[in-house]
Amino acid sequence: MTIQIPHLANEYVEVTNNSEPARFLALFADDAIVHDAGRVHRGRAAIRDWSQREIFDVQVSIDVLDVAERDGRTVLTTKVDGNFDRTGLPDPVIIEQRFRFEGNAIQELECVLKQ
Repeated sequence: MTIQIPHLANEYVEVTNNSEPARFLALFADDAIVHDAGRVHRGRAAIRDWSQREIFDVQVSIDVLDVAERDGRTVLTTKVDGNFDRTGLPDPVIIEQRFRFEGNAIQELECVLKQ
């Protein structure tokens, strides 16, 4: 079975896995919001800093396990790997990445750890 992932969500996974920070940042709207690990990152400058620290510096890779549409959002259930601190994290690390798109950009992303 092939999982059909919307274009922007698929590109998000691709540029993350290929470690392309500039292309990653270009996916987000200027006023986009990212919710991750209890913190909110607003706007491209904050998202750039967050993604460099939390994704690219620790070489995160994403494996999509499932995709769904819920409450007007595209929800990717993903297995996440990389060189990050795993203290207190389940094995494997499963994160729901909940996207809200506006036009041709990611307007909001919420990353939720599945326990």
